Amino acid sequence: SPHVWHHERESKHREGCQEDNGGNDDYENVHGNPIIPYSKGPTVTTPASARKLRIRRIRITGWSALTALMVTLVSFLAWFHLVLPADRGATLEVFRDDRVVFSTHNDTLVLAPATTQSTRGLLYFPGAKVDPYSYLHPFLEVAAGGVTVVIVEPTLNMALFDTRDFATLTGSHPAIKDWAIAGHSLGGVRACMLADDPQVRALVLFASFCAEDLSMANLDVIQVLGDNDGLIDEVTRLEAQSLLPAGRYSTIVIPGANHASFGTYGPQPGDGESSLTDAQMQEVMTEVMTTRVWSD
Repeated sequence: SPHVWHHERESKHREGCQEDNGGNDDYENVHGNPIIPYSKGPTVTTPASARKLRIRRIRITGWSALTALMVTLVSFLAWFHLVLPADRGATLEVFRDDRVVFSTHNDTLVLAPATTQSTRGLLYFPGAKVDPYSYLHPFLEVAAGGVTVVIVEPTLNMALFDTRDFATLTGSHPAIKDWAIAGHSLGGVRACMLADDPQVRALVLFASFCAEDLSMANLDVIQVLGDNDGLIDEVTRLEAQSLLPAGRYSTIVIPGANHASFGTYGPQPGDGESSLTDAQMQEVMTEVMTTRVWSD
């Protein structure tokens, strides 16, 4: 019939077109929607453009690394400058006491007797990230009694980062030849490192212990602890006793004191509870220094 004949003719015509196109869809099909052929031309990169691209990548990488370094450095410095602050009231009590003279010199805090020329000195290292002013009040009576107290303001508030030697830290006080050296917590570790100076008669460790071998040192060592200290590692402390001069060290345990009791900076995370006031701790520490260090 005409209809069948027309259908067969159309089918043959389509098969012929497909053969002519070679099955390639990238060419226009006369029986379908037009297909526009697409051919991506080759990319030509000249030496100059390649060099510019490398320089650009280097600059981006360099600035990214520098930015990351600066952020890390600023965060590092900010962390070390966030200290546990001294109690304002206790510090003002020291400043208002006319029995002592307070001054600062070469990154040290100096508390000296007001009316007498001191011949005895105490060099003191603060605990890590603790405001050095926190240790003025505990030694107020010691200074009023005739001892010049020199409290180190350590580099980045970390005693172990302070590389100054004993002579540098005490050189501003040439009249003092009789020294004790002490420290709280990590500050005590630093004090141990300078304790072998001939002018040092005693080492006092407040809630601390030595990492330096002083077993042959010619000095007395007094370790002062709180029975509620929740931060000191007791196992390490006992092991470190072998580093102290045999027969010349003693331990004093203060009932009711914790790790932070030796300064006026308040509670520390992880520490035990203290039942002692700042005034009571001041009395205890004065007794330690006057009866155990300078008892003569």
